[in-house]
Amino acid sequence: MSIDPANSCAVLTVAEMQAADRAAIADGTPGHVLMTRAGTAVASEIRRRWSPRPVLILCGPGNNGGDGFVAAQVLAASGWPVRVALLGDRTALRGDAAGAAATWSDAIEAARADAFGDVQLIVDALFGAGLARDLTGDARALIEAMDAHPAPVVAIDLPSGLDGDSGAVRGAAPSAMLTVTFARKKPAHLFAPAYVGDVVVADIGIADAIVAQLRPRLFESAPALWRDLFPWPARDAHKYARGHAVVWGGAQMTGAARLAAHAAARIGAGLVTISAPRDVWSIYALWRADILVEPRDELGDWKRTLEDPRRNAVLIGPGAGLDQPLVAATEMADGKQLVLDADALTAFAGHALPRGALLTPHDGEFKRLFALDGADRLGSVRRAAAASACTLLLKGPATIIASPDGTAIVSTNGTPYLATAGTGDVLAGLCVGLLAQQVAPLVAGAIAAWLHGACARRVGPGLVAQDLSERLPAILADLACG
Repeated sequence: MSIDPANSCAVLTVAEMQAADRAAIADGTPGHVLMTRAGTAVASEIRRRWSPRPVLILCGPGNNGGDGFVAAQVLAASGWPVRVALLGDRTALRGDAAGAAATWSDAIEAARADAFGDVQLIVDALFGAGLARDLTGDARALIEAMDAHPAPVVAIDLPSGLDGDSGAVRGAAPSAMLTVTFARKKPAHLFAPAYVGDVVVADIGIADAIVAQLRPRLFESAPALWRDLFPWPARDAHKYARGHAVVWGGAQMTGAARLAAHAAARIGAGLVTISAPRDVWSIYALWRADILVEPRDELGDWKRTLEDPRRNAVLIGPGAGLDQPLVAATEMADGKQLVLDADALTAFAGHALPRGALLTPHDGEFKRLFALDGADRLGSVRRAAAASACTLLLKGPATIIASPDGTAIVSTNGTPYLATAGTGDVLAGLCVGLLAQQVAPLVAGAIAAWLHGACARRVGPGLVAQDLSERLPAILADLACG
């Protein structure tokens, strides 16, 4: 099974969303109907969250402004005190935006930095995702004044000033409390959480079939995306049918491999083995009765550990130690599903990476292997995946998983409480446990990253790495029932 391109978790670029609008219109839904639905959806979300209060709707010169005029009409008809301010000349409005403005019979003010007064809610309908250049002059001053005002901001489509495809700020942008977008999210909704606030995706009648025709290559990780791809065990399953994960254990930082092995077992791998240096074998062997441990003195022992074809997935890196022959150990795992993390990633700097592997770097490790453009993290990960023929999982507030073909999934449910030792080892263990169960690397990375975040949120303050795997059964049970 593969990811459905029409899935509700699909994320559309600005160009793809424009194409979806055109396709919906060509399919028989007039543009003014789409605009009416969009503006009405914005007004509905506002009424659901706030009681009537003085609201200022800032309208821009394009279709985003047209959505704003519709929202103004709906709110005013519901008894809200509404003011509308337009950036630009009303006579310059064209098409559906001009038609929406014509429905507003009250005064239209000039949108200026001093226009806010004592409003208690601001609706940003200036530019949305249609911004094509950095903001300057009066437009920038207006947005800076909006951001400085104490009233909460509701953004239509996107807070004005955000680049829709990257989330970068193009001069200035307000921090919205709520953003209402349409049909599907855009990349900026994933990468600029401090600006978009709560994001609501409203259905305005763009059919799933239209989205599928666009063949989107970016998705947000959530159970709706991969629940049907999760390796739930069959009724007649046995441990060998659920895969056998092998973890390279280090001689000094023994906790890292143990955290990873425990996570691999919790996520469903039928068996998990740690290959441990003989000098510290007892530390591993006395730890848990459900994890197998084999002693290792040299690479020959490692090779024998891997000879059993049922041992189908391998993790190298957590706590491994840079004084170990990690590149050679990785080469011996040829033909296995492979996860490289931590020290293994550092060891491969200057070496050809094993094709098909799942790599789980943080920023520093990524930079040692590839070029990282801070303004285009998604593009950086996609280029690295294509160049290396590996699946990349770049950890961060928005964790990006990308396959060599350019398909990418972003997990946005992380928490700052994950910024503590050992949590990355747990994530790597989740990945190898899923690979052992024959989940494709891209999907394995997406599932692992989302579950990692979900477990962390369940723990909250005081989190330490070993808490994560203990929360996993309850979360999986919820997913199985969902």
